Amino acid sequence: MSRPTWDDYFMEVTRVVAKRSTCLRRQVGAIVVKDKRILTTGYNGAPSGLAHCFDVGCLRDRLGIPSGERQELCRGLHAEQNAIIQASLYGVSLAGGTLYSTLAPCVTCAKMIINAGIRRVVYQDSYCDEMALEMLGEAGVELVRWKDGAA
Repeated sequence: MSRPTWDDYFMEVTRVVAKRSTCLRRQVGAIVVKDKRILTTGYNGAPSGLAHCFDVGCLRDRLGIPSGERQELCRGLHAEQNAIIQASLYGVSLAGGTLYSTLAPCVTCAKMIINAGIRRVVYQDSYCDEMALEMLGEAGVELVRWKDGAA
């Protein structure tokens, strides 16, 4: 019997979390783990209590805005943002933790990750934001590109 590595296990959980996404463009999940325990989860979508994008449509699609640009025109929060916000709602410190995400963070999420004290980011797919990866590296956050079973 073969057991998954911790990175494989937590990334699989992250992929399930992404299925809750309400974004029309891309389903992203994130979890924060510390000492092999899941502290928070997050997926991309509209703020609590607001209409979901699949109900009201996507302004970015209507305006033809490419991925990675003009994020302020999106009604949704990113998965990493929701995971970090969830921690603040419940008084949970993420310092020293690992963030798992189905997508590499954008620069805004990278800044939040750095200030939350997260020390490691494991991500599945690349994202078109080199500045985010540069800032995480500069801050000493370990970056790991996960590939099915080969982090």
